[in-house]
Amino acid sequence: MEQFRNIGVIGRMGSVKVVETLRQLKQYLVANNYQVILEEDTASILPGHGQQVASKRLLGEICDLVIVVGGDGSLLGAARELAKSKIPLLGVNRGRLGFLTDISPSDLEERLSKVLKGEYIVEHRFLLDGHVERNGKPLGFGTALNDVVLHPGKSTRMISFDLFIDGHFVYAQRSDGLIVATPTGSTAYSLSAGGPIMHPKLDAIVLVPMFPHTLSSRPIVVDGRSEIKLVIGETNEAYPQVSFDGQMNIACAPGDIIRISKKPFKIRLIHPTDHNFYATCRDKLGWASNTTAS
Repeated sequence: MEQFRNIGVIGRMGSVKVVETLRQLKQYLVANNYQVILEEDTASILPGHGQQVASKRLLGEICDLVIVVGGDGSLLGAARELAKSKIPLLGVNRGRLGFLTDISPSDLEERLSKVLKGEYIVEHRFLLDGHVERNGKPLGFGTALNDVVLHPGKSTRMISFDLFIDGHFVYAQRSDGLIVATPTGSTAYSLSAGGPIMHPKLDAIVLVPMFPHTLSSRPIVVDGRSEIKLVIGETNEAYPQVSFDGQMNIACAPGDIIRISKKPFKIRLIHPTDHNFYATCRDKLGWASNTTAS
């Protein structure tokens, strides 16, 4: 197992509870002789911290581990920024569901101590790249750990678009849009739209229509290496948007082309040794916790 000495810390802004946990985390790491490097925005909410400060990009170059305090959205943002550096990420949950940030603040020191001693497991999660083209020229680019979503934006009109997978025409659709999700994102927006839950180890992508005009439109699961192309219908009156993890948007126009494919490198998530995907689903989604076996 890797030895973590230089530890970066990223916290969600605008939360008193996050600040409390950040202070506890910093005190614990300093007391145990770890080098703490605070992300620059995080440092601004910890006056008098006395630690080194760096940008997210620099954290990926100088740290052995980055700890994210917040919800899944905070970890999603860190993952997109740090994916290329291949630095492992550990999440402390100060959000709501917490599928990705699985350490509770109530037992932070106990569980973190075990991780820093080498008692942890590693998960590799892939991301999606999305490119938007207009008239054959690049218009915008984004990366997503959860999902790339074509949606109407502020408009309430349906979107007409064509779907191609690996160069093959699949269908023309009228709907509120399409969710293209990774296994990581299958428990997020995709799930609320009726998509399947996929185990994180799967090398697959799910495409989930949003309120399609025809009842025969159903989610499709495809190989993770698939090249997905969406062509916005020329007759659209609406100007839809493409979002990446719900945190970045690119405005599109009729005729634009959106190309989505797997990113060439993955992120590494650190979990305590007792982490179990199905137990997380039971806890977060309210599944029955008692077996029927006698």
